[in-house]
Amino acid sequence: MLLIEWIDGRTLTDADLDDPVQLGRVAASCRILHAGPRFVGDFDIFDAQRRYLRIVTESGFRMPQDYLSFGRTARRIEQVLRASARPAAPCHNDLLAANILDDGDRLRFVDYEYSGNNDPSFELGNIWSEAALDVDRLEHLVAAYLGRSSARETARARLFGLIAKYAWTLWASIQDAVSDVDFDYWQWGMEKYVRAREEFAGRDLEALISTVGESIRC
Repeated sequence: MLLIEWIDGRTLTDADLDDPVQLGRVAASCRILHAGPRFVGDFDIFDAQRRYLRIVTESGFRMPQDYLSFGRTARRIEQVLRASARPAAPCHNDLLAANILDDGDRLRFVDYEYSGNNDPSFELGNIWSEAALDVDRLEHLVAAYLGRSSARETARARLFGLIAKYAWTLWASIQDAVSDVDFDYWQWGMEKYVRAREEFAGRDLEALISTVGESIRC
């Protein structure tokens, strides 16, 4: 562990993020980060998912029985998100509530292990996904970040949030097999996968893909 500076603050929880005021503060902090100097490397959730899948299959680690059945849909989502990609910005890429500290004046992001240049909409969608928030909270987060509401960017963030859950499921499978940490990674991953499965099968998915796709044609 490398200790750079002690921050006298409070770690946020998912419940803290279920609040428009806090989401507005998170959005403001994301804008500062995304406008900063670029990182040395990049982060791509689709590449990460394929890398995790290769490790899981080659190593014989367990994964949900029907996991691969959603692969074709995941590739459709990848195509539409790549075609509508926003310019990459320096992103944290792992902004679960536990990686956000509040010192009473400003929010601090910690644990930059997955940081890299990425589509900013992934950052927003992953925040929403990790905290398991309702869709209206994502709409607020996107509007606070952009300074305006946007059905297109909300749809993109929702699709990124879905793929994040799909990918982190495999990360959990790997950790379940190799980690010595006393934590139930499999259960953690399955909670994400259950929500991902519901979204893959949900009525909103085709509409989200169409919303992003129509913006490309326009």
